[in-house]
Amino acid sequence: MVGTGDVLAAAESAPLGESVEVVARDLAKRFGAFDVSYLLTDLVDERLVRLTSTSLDPDGRDAERVDLRGSAYEEVLRTQQPWQDQDGDGVRVVLPVTNRGDCVGVLEATVSSLDEDVLAQLGEAAHALAYVILTDRRFTDLYHTGRRTTTMSLAAEIQHQLLPSASCCEAGQFTVEPCRG
Repeated sequence: MVGTGDVLAAAESAPLGESVEVVARDLAKRFGAFDVSYLLTDLVDERLVRLTSTSLDPDGRDAERVDLRGSAYEEVLRTQQPWQDQDGDGVRVVLPVTNRGDCVGVLEATVSSLDEDVLAQLGEAAHALAYVILTDRRFTDLYHTGRRTTTMSLAAEIQHQLLPSASCCEAGQFTVEPCRG
């Protein structure tokens, strides 16, 4: 049984910047998963960036970028509901990693079998992972730089810094009126 406390304990035992990878490996071991990945939404909500995957060698590779539009990932982020599909000998499940409406990414796992209990545990782990990421991003730029998949204008960067949970877009259309009074 995997609870929020288990996920948080695994994250707290990890060096700063490696929390998500440690949690992914812990979940893979607990569920006998073929793969556990965490994908982070980019700043303009067009792509996901695969920050970690237990089936890929993390050394010597750039973070994989995955188009969001029209994908199962987009459906999961839009509906905030898990998605699942048969994948070879296992079941691939994608879950939202969200905290209080702030969509920070998705947790993707391929497990040998998936029942309601395993799905509930993975959902709880995904929710706890949101807290881990939101806490860690105050202390490392791993998540901030990972979210940059495109060049942004200064106005868009400022908007993102001021409104981090809102989708970031070109903010050049704002005008400032002088105070009259």
